[in-house]
Amino acid sequence: MKSMPPIPRGVWVLGFVSLLMDTSSEMIHSLLPLYLTVGLGASALVVGVIEGVAEATALIVKVFSGTLSDRLRNRKWITAAGYGLAAFTKPFFAMATGPMLVFVARFADRIGKGIRGAPRDALIADLTPKEIRGAAFGLRQALDTVGAFLGPLVAMVLMLAWHDDFRAVFWVAVIPAIASFALVATAVREPESKASAASAPPSLDRATMRALGHAFWGVTAAGAALTLARFSEAFLILRASDVGLEVAYAPLVLVVMNVVYSGAAYPSGRLADRMSARTLLIAGIAALIAADVVLALAVNIGLVAAGVALWGLHMALTQGLLSAMVARSAPAALRGTAFGVFNLVSGVAMLAASAAAGALWQFVGPAATFWSGAALAAASVVIVRWAARD
Repeated sequence: MKSMPPIPRGVWVLGFVSLLMDTSSEMIHSLLPLYLTVGLGASALVVGVIEGVAEATALIVKVFSGTLSDRLRNRKWITAAGYGLAAFTKPFFAMATGPMLVFVARFADRIGKGIRGAPRDALIADLTPKEIRGAAFGLRQALDTVGAFLGPLVAMVLMLAWHDDFRAVFWVAVIPAIASFALVATAVREPESKASAASAPPSLDRATMRALGHAFWGVTAAGAALTLARFSEAFLILRASDVGLEVAYAPLVLVVMNVVYSGAAYPSGRLADRMSARTLLIAGIAALIAADVVLALAVNIGLVAAGVALWGLHMALTQGLLSAMVARSAPAALRGTAFGVFNLVSGVAMLAASAAAGALWQFVGPAATFWSGAALAAASVVIVRWAARD
């Protein structure tokens, strides 16, 4: 059996950059739904709108930063700029006295995420041999997700130690954010561009959209269908609170989800290099349906934990895989644009899904939010079977 080449050093560095930034972000985001509802008096609908707009902003901005990285043939410094903006926004969460400043900070933070996302993913594809791209994206996702459960753990410990002082925890979150920016700025080396100097730089026009190809658009349709069925993880935290979890322990929700996500992301990436992408996506959808059903029926924290773990498994099976599928299906010279467009379409779906989830929660009830997610996830199987090619 042919041995696989090692994962490049640059992918490891970008993974640790993601780990540090996610530690910072999740220290804040694991507490933010309760900070808004308990501390600042916002409704579940407001939480849904803030989360939907914030996440959609991150995904929509990626299309412009991705195309810019293709035009400049420089992905590192655009990536670094995104991490720098995100680090700059962290203190504003601690200074907020109402939902509006939280909204502005979350919006700007997600712009930073949007700026870095597509160039970083395209840089990983540029650095990595095609036969191990699934593993590379899985590794980056796994390290990112270590930060996603480390952040809530640190937040929980500090909340217990500091008697539910949200603002003090948010100030601590500034430290890993600054470290993340410093690491990407000093330790990442960009490979030489293989694009012809004589080739015209890409633009966001009809010709470029056609040049992305039918296979790419099939992957994009599958990703959008899946995103429409999956709303913000803020509703997992609210569900745990709804069945009686104390405020200080709210970060445990994301810890459970991200432990499963991190542990399964790299093996799922390895599987993506060896088996049918369509089959793996459908397995991920099945995990999401199971998560929604369990969360809809949950009457105690044990059932919520089971649903959250299934949610994490779904993320592990699908997110790195979709990134590898985009890298595989798009032309090399348009990878930044491809990741940006893919995330633009997913961003619109995320906005709709989170806003609808908030409305259902407030006007019908928590169970309705998860039953609707299960129905949409089941419907997405039809689109995945049609659109995703192996």
